[in-house]
Amino acid sequence: VQLQASGGGLVQAGGSLRLSCVASGRTFSNYAMGWFRQAPGKEREFVAAINWSGRSTYYADSVKGRFTISRDNAKNTVYLQMNNLKPEDTAVYYCAATVGYSGNVYQRQDDYDYWGQGTLVTVSS
Repeated sequence: VQLQASGGGLVQAGGSLRLSCVASGRTFSNYAMGWFRQAPGKEREFVAAINWSGRSTYYADSVKGRFTISRDNAKNTVYLQMNNLKPEDTAVYYCAATVGYSGNVYQRQDDYDYWGQGTLVTVSS
């Protein structure tokens, strides 16, 4: 499956952005999806995950209550709605996919087989 992330940009602290990740090449509903991010000089970290149906989600503590992951299987797209953004949210955001028939969500990078190219989010103070 090929993944194309978009929606990044420059936003002031307290603002909002919605990232999108469009999948192509395989049946999207077969895949559990996740968002990760990598800030300058830091390792890539988990942000949010969603199972194949969208009924189960999981978030990193740092974004819980501010970010919402969702998916539209008819559009082959997973979203990350980011509200109340903080300067520490500045990073390149990556979407990832893994075959997920079990209904589980996955937060480890090693669980994912496919990665998008990343989209840059910059939050100014």
